[in-house]
Amino acid sequence: MPLQEKIIACECWARDGLQSMPVLVPTDQKVEMIHRIVDAGFKKLEVTSFSHPKLLPQFADAVEVLKRIERNPEVSYVVLIPNTKGFDRLETCQKEGHGASEIILMISSSEKHNMLNFRMSHEEGMAEHATIMKRAHKLGIRVIGCAGTVYGCPVKGDIRTGDVAKIVRFYLEEGAQTIMLGDTTGVANPRLVRERVGELMSMFPGAEFIAHFHDTRGTGVVNSIAMLELGARYVDSSVGAIGGQPATGAAKYSAGFTGNTCTEDLIGVLHEMGTDTGIALRKLINTGIRAEEILGQKLRSNIIRSGPVIHVESASEKEPGVKPV
Repeated sequence: MPLQEKIIACECWARDGLQSMPVLVPTDQKVEMIHRIVDAGFKKLEVTSFSHPKLLPQFADAVEVLKRIERNPEVSYVVLIPNTKGFDRLETCQKEGHGASEIILMISSSEKHNMLNFRMSHEEGMAEHATIMKRAHKLGIRVIGCAGTVYGCPVKGDIRTGDVAKIVRFYLEEGAQTIMLGDTTGVANPRLVRERVGELMSMFPGAEFIAHFHDTRGTGVVNSIAMLELGARYVDSSVGAIGGQPATGAAKYSAGFTGNTCTEDLIGVLHEMGTDTGIALRKLINTGIRAEEILGQKLRSNIIRSGPVIHVESASEKEPGVKPV
């Protein structure tokens, strides 16, 4: 199927990307990257998390980040909220004029995973999130309801569509504007994506689903494209494909790289497919290079090394021709 004419890409580097990185990035550099991401053309991005600093010290500066980023009225600034205490902190920021446009609330489709990650049963999580959502709506904050482990769970195994639908239905009934379908540890494949998302779209016609895939097994880009071909128009990714498993306190349960879909590679292929993302690819590539400098390591973007696809004859061997982006 043809993709939507306009795809809305959310850049997750500053939150989901940094969540499990061992390098604690200084606030100045987080703010710099957020500004670079906006300058590249993103209209939506995750900027921080209000998870407890003892669990995720990377976000001990959450309030400071929100205070210091320059706001663009056309951009949606997204924050992860793990619980009521986290929302209490955001509410203070909101009233002081440096809050969030949207919040993410997450419940794993696998109750066992939810107990490990949030220490809550489904019933407990839903009760708390329903209260948070009412408070968010009163403040004019939009809600992204995230169903985690949609395609499989690292501790339970296979997940039924009915388990996912239970979480999706809850968030929609409580007024979530969009629903994120999280491939938490990168177990999906295009056939499973088409089957599962197709079922969910039939069950919840009119719902706006977000494609959120991890690249644990190298399938992030193809799975994202598969979901976009079903008609979704929202997609998440992270510069350099960084990211990691949720904070369950358990040992690493996925061998290899656990990060999100790579933004540079995803945007690059969408451009080649003639899809409008509104992203300046060259600025995005430079942002990926800067991300490697900040983190002090080579990341997983292919396009920052290969460059965009060449479409016009080279003026010289040193200056290969490229299609303007």
